[in-house]
Amino acid sequence: MDFILDIALEKLPEPIRYQDQIMLIGSCFTEHIGNALGELKFPVLQNPNGILFGPDSVCRSLDWYMDNGELTTADLFQLNEVWHSWMHHSRFSHTNPEQALAGMNQSRQTAHDFLKQAGWLIITLGSSYTYRLTGAANRASSSLHAAVANCHRAPSAWFDKEMLEIQEISRLLTGTITRLRQFNPSIKLLFTISPVRHIRDGVVENNRSKARLIEAVHQFVSAHDFIYYFPAYELVIDVLRDYRFYDIDLVHPNYAATEFVLEKFGHYCIEEETRLLMQEVKKIMIARRHKPFQPDTNAHRKFLADHAEKVKVLMEKYPFLDLREEREYFSRE
Repeated sequence: MDFILDIALEKLPEPIRYQDQIMLIGSCFTEHIGNALGELKFPVLQNPNGILFGPDSVCRSLDWYMDNGELTTADLFQLNEVWHSWMHHSRFSHTNPEQALAGMNQSRQTAHDFLKQAGWLIITLGSSYTYRLTGAANRASSSLHAAVANCHRAPSAWFDKEMLEIQEISRLLTGTITRLRQFNPSIKLLFTISPVRHIRDGVVENNRSKARLIEAVHQFVSAHDFIYYFPAYELVIDVLRDYRFYDIDLVHPNYAATEFVLEKFGHYCIEEETRLLMQEVKKIMIARRHKPFQPDTNAHRKFLADHAEKVKVLMEKYPFLDLREEREYFSRE
């Protein structure tokens, strides 16, 4: 008897390799994938503007990276003594506007250069809802009716909230993806929908929001041979289907659920030879985190020397693998 509903997953026809630069952008679930790949030394760049939830903010950010236009103080607003950007997560905010701008513009330049050479762009959409500035926000920003990526805990009266229609989501994605393929003709896209449930919107509203994202994305997947879909949302919602796979807030998938999704991602989206190399890299990373009880012993010195040799062999065999930090760590006296 089966106690779990399995779903059909197809392997990517051109799976991800270590040699591919991978940009990830979107919701907080994006960072689970990005952190896992980064930990295993894939060349990744994730969320250059910070976490983004809606297709409008994702598309606007990607357009900005391609344009490579510099932000100025006119693009910032001040709230509670801190300078923010409506396009960026609060981790870019600062009490000094020049420092805030420096971080934002440096991240944009890095994203522009990386996206130009990227082999893959992984987009995780979280919500169809968008927030637009109202007249009440005029004192903080001149961009009336502009969509914002992050509300920065500003008063709710500053925003109008609406759910994007499928046609509007498709229009946004069409414009950005068309530009993206001109900017980087060889890039491939992998869409996922975040399994994080936006319960503050309401249960029914969350399901409607996710449904619009799923439909819009699948329209693109069926129409283009360089766009793919990985069912992270379905793996959590329809395969695991149990609150024991959620965190205490009953909204975010927990460690077990995330590991389950990442295991499936590796099997169906990553090249087999690369997966074998991932296991070798993982052993190095585990050894790197080892905390010796007696670091001055010959046993520990041998441990370091053995792993320094393993790192050297891997880097010689796979020149694209960046293990310089690990080589330096294990080579110390």
